[in-house]
Amino acid sequence: MLGRMTTAGALLGRDSELAALRAWIGDAVAGRGRVVLVTGEPGIGKTRLAQELATLADSAVVWGRCAETAGAPPFWPWLEVVRRLGVSEPPSGEIDSSPQDRFRVVEAMAGAVFAAAARQRPLLIALDDLQWADEASLLVLRHVADRVADAALLVVATVRDPGLGGVLDDLVRSPGTESLRLTAWGPHEVARQLESLGAGRADADRVHDVTGGNPFFVREVARAVAEGTWSPGGAPGGVRDAIGARVDRLDAETRGLVRAGAVIGRRFPLAVVADILHTPVEECLGAADAAVASGLLARVGGGELRFAHDLVRDAIRGALSTAETVALHRAAATALEAHWAGRLDGHLAELAWHHLALAPYGHAASAREWALRAGAEAVRRLAFEEGVRLYRAALDVAAAWPDDVEPCRAHLALGRAAFLCGDLGTAVSAAVAAAGRARDAARPDLVAEAAFVLEPVPDPAIGVVLTELCEEALASVTEDALRARLLALRSHLAFYAGDHELTRSASEAALDLARRAGDTAALVAALRARHDACPGPAGRDVRLALADEMVVLAERTSDARTAMWGRLWRIDALVEGGELGRARDELAPLTVAVERVGGPASGWHRDRAEACVAQAQGRFEDARAAAARGFERMRLIERSSATGAFLGTQWALARHVGVSDDALSMARTWVEPPPRFRTMGRVSRAFLLLRAGFPDEADAQFRQAGPPEAWSWPVFFTAVGSTLAVLVAAGLDRPDELVAAIETLEAFRGEHVVGSGVSYCGPAELTLGIGALAQGRLDDAVADLDTAVRRCEWAGAPAFLAEAAHHLAAALAIRSRPGDRERARRFALTGDRLVRSLGMTAFAEPSAELLRRLGPGDAGLSAREMEVAGLVAEGLTNRQIATRLVISQRTAGNHVAHILTKLGFTTRSQIAAWRSTTMSDPTHARRGAAP
Repeated sequence: MLGRMTTAGALLGRDSELAALRAWIGDAVAGRGRVVLVTGEPGIGKTRLAQELATLADSAVVWGRCAETAGAPPFWPWLEVVRRLGVSEPPSGEIDSSPQDRFRVVEAMAGAVFAAAARQRPLLIALDDLQWADEASLLVLRHVADRVADAALLVVATVRDPGLGGVLDDLVRSPGTESLRLTAWGPHEVARQLESLGAGRADADRVHDVTGGNPFFVREVARAVAEGTWSPGGAPGGVRDAIGARVDRLDAETRGLVRAGAVIGRRFPLAVVADILHTPVEECLGAADAAVASGLLARVGGGELRFAHDLVRDAIRGALSTAETVALHRAAATALEAHWAGRLDGHLAELAWHHLALAPYGHAASAREWALRAGAEAVRRLAFEEGVRLYRAALDVAAAWPDDVEPCRAHLALGRAAFLCGDLGTAVSAAVAAAGRARDAARPDLVAEAAFVLEPVPDPAIGVVLTELCEEALASVTEDALRARLLALRSHLAFYAGDHELTRSASEAALDLARRAGDTAALVAALRARHDACPGPAGRDVRLALADEMVVLAERTSDARTAMWGRLWRIDALVEGGELGRARDELAPLTVAVERVGGPASGWHRDRAEACVAQAQGRFEDARAAAARGFERMRLIERSSATGAFLGTQWALARHVGVSDDALSMARTWVEPPPRFRTMGRVSRAFLLLRAGFPDEADAQFRQAGPPEAWSWPVFFTAVGSTLAVLVAAGLDRPDELVAAIETLEAFRGEHVVGSGVSYCGPAELTLGIGALAQGRLDDAVADLDTAVRRCEWAGAPAFLAEAAHHLAAALAIRSRPGDRERARRFALTGDRLVRSLGMTAFAEPSAELLRRLGPGDAGLSAREMEVAGLVAEGLTNRQIATRLVISQRTAGNHVAHILTKLGFTTRSQIAAWRSTTMSDPTHARRGAAP
C-alpha cells in the first residue's frame, strides 16, 4: 500500500512534512485515523503538499474544495467527496429547519465517510481552502475528528493561517487532529527553485527578500525572470505586477476570458464566461487553451476551468477598474440566471452576490430582492450563517422600503437565522428592530412574531427583552391560537425568571385557549409550558396526564416530535414516582419516536433518559455509556445543556461507584452559570470533589455557594440540591449547613428525589436518615433508613437499597439497644452482598470495614442451616452430611448453597472458618429473623 517517498526535489524544504504524512498514512492503513490541518500563508504550498498524498500511498485521493465565492451550497466540499465516493447524498435540509436538523445531516455526512473508509482501507481525503468552508462543513469535519481514531481514514485539510475561531478552534483541540504548519523557504531553497524553473540562479538573496521565501511568489518571479519581464519590487505587489504583465501579454480574447472568470470565482464554467462575453462557446475554446498554456488557468473537467492559484485570481480581479467590475458583475448575473434557468435553487446566493455588487450603481431594489430570496434558501438548506450574511446585506442596501411590513419581515428572518446559528446578540437586536417596524405598521401580530424569534433561554438580559415584546403583543392580540402561543412563551419566561405563580397562571391560560382554538401548534406549545409549570412531586400526576395527552395528540397528528416529548415526560414522572420498571418499559416507544425525529438532539434526550433509569437501577456501565453517548451528541449543539446533563449523571454515579476522570475535570472547571443555577453548580461540584477524595477543594466550592440563607435552588432542583447539600455538609462536618439542608429536604419526605430527569437520588428518607445519623439523632436515623430500605426494595433500586442497608446497619450498631447489633449484622450483610454484586466500588471498603467491626453472626441462618454449617466445619462432604442428618444428598447440597448465599461466601472453607469463630464466641447466639 505504501508507495515510494517523494524526493526532496519534488517539494523543496518539505522533507519532515512528507515524512509525517507518510507515517500518518501508515497509521490509517492500520485503522488509526486522524485529521491533519495543514496551515500557512497563501502560496506557501499547502495544496501542493496535499497533492502528494496519492504519490505517498499509491492510492487515489478524494478531493473536496471549498468555494471562495459567496453562495456555495452548505456542506459543499463534503458533497464533492461523497459524490466522488459514489455515496448517496444525505438530505440537505428539512421543512422545519433547526440546529437539530443541521446536525442530523452532519451525522449522516460523517457516517457516509466512515462507511466508505471501512470499504476502502485507507480512505484518503483532501479538503482544500478550509478558511472558506461554511459552518456546516466545519461541523462535519469536527464530527469526523471526534471519531477518526478507530477508522482507516486520513483527512488532510488545508487552511490559511488561523485566527480560526469557532468550530476550527475546537477542531484544533480535538485528540483526533494534528497540525502541520508550513513555513517559508530559505535562500538555499529559493536558489534551487529558480534554477529548476529556468531562471538560472538569478539573485537568489534578492528574490528571497522580495518574495519572503513564499514558493508561489518565487515561481512567479522565476517565470518573469525567464521571460525577461521582471523588475524587482516589493512582494506581493511586485508579484501581482508580474501576473498583471502576463495577462497584458495575452491576446484580447484570452484576456477578456480570464478577467470575466475572475469575477465569477476561482472555478467557473466556460459556458457562463462565453455568455458574459457574448461569444459562442466554440469560439472561446482557443482563448481557454491559451490561458491554460500561460499557467493562469487549469482544466477541471466537465467544461469548467479554475485559476492556478487564488493569488492569481486575486491579482487579476484587483487590477480591474470599477467600470469593468460593474459591467462584468451585471453580465455575470444575467448569464448565470440564464445558465441556471429553471433550477435556481442552490444558486440564489451566487446570483445575490453579483446583484449586491451592483446595488450602489442603480440596482438596489433588485439586489435586496435577490438577497432576501437567497437568505431564505440558505436557511432552508441549513446554511444559517450564510442566511445571516445575506439578510444583513439585504437590510444594508440603501433604498427605500415600500412599507414597514417588508423590513419587519426581513428583520424577523435575520433574527431567526441568527438564533439558529447561535448568534443570540444578533437575534435579539433583529427581534427589537422587527418589533419597531411592526409598531410603525400597526401590526401587533408581527410584534408577537418578534417575540417568537428566540426560544426562551436562562440569560436574564434576553429574558427581559422577550418579556417586554411578549407583554406588548398580549396587550393587543385577540386571536385565540396566537394568544395561546404568547401565553405559553410568557410562562416559559416567568419560569426562567423564578416567578412560579405567573408560570402557573400563564400556562393554565395558554392551555385553556389552545384547547378552545383547536390549533395543534398552539396546543403543543401550551402543553410544554404547562408541563414545565408543574415540577416536582406535587405536579407529578398533572405531568403524567399531560404526557398522556401529548401521546394521544402525537397519534392523531402522526408527529414524531410530539410523541417523543410525551414519552420523555412519562419516563421522568415515573422515575420520580419510584416506578423504575415502568419507566424502563417506556424507553422502547421513546426510541421509536426518537428515530423518527432523527438528529443528535433527540438522541440526546433518549440517552439522558436511559442513563437516568440505568443509574437508578444500579446498571452503572449502561448509565455511563448512555451519558457519554449523549454528551458527545449534544456538546456541539448546546454545550451547557450537554454538560449539565452529563454532570448530573456523573454525580449520581459518584455516590456509588466513585468519580470518573471526566467528572473530576469538569468539577474543577468552573463555568459561570445563570444566576439561579449558581448554588446548584457550586454544591454539585463540591459533592464530586468530596467523593473524589479532595475535601479541601470541596470545602472551597461549598463555601462559595454562600451561607444557607443565600442558597437559591431552581424549583425543579430543590429536592436534589438539598440532597447534595446534606451529603456535602455531613461529609465536611458543617453543622449549620446540614441543619438548613435537612429542613428543606423535609418537605419531600415520602417522595423519590430526582434531578430534572437526569439523576435519581433514592427516597428522601435515605438522605434524611444519613443527615440524622451525622447529627447523632439515632432513633430518627434508624426510622428513616428503615423506611428507605423498604421503599428502595419496592422501587427496584438495588444500589440505593445497599446504601440504605449499610447506613441503617451503622446507625443500629451505634445505638446498640437490645437486638440492634444482630439487626445491624443482617443489614450489613444485605448491603455488602449488593455492594459486591453490583460493583459499588465507593462502598466496597466501608462495607467490608463495617462487617469487620460488627464481627461474625449467624446472618439469619435457620437452626438446620447452623447445624449443617457445623458439619461443614468438621470437614464433612454433602454425602456425609446427608448420612449424618438422615436427609437426601440434594437437600444437604441445598442447605450448603443457602448458607453460602446468606453469608456472602463462595467456598466451604469460608463457612468452616466462620462457624469456628461463632462457636468460640458465646455472645453470637442467634437473636431473631433476618429483616
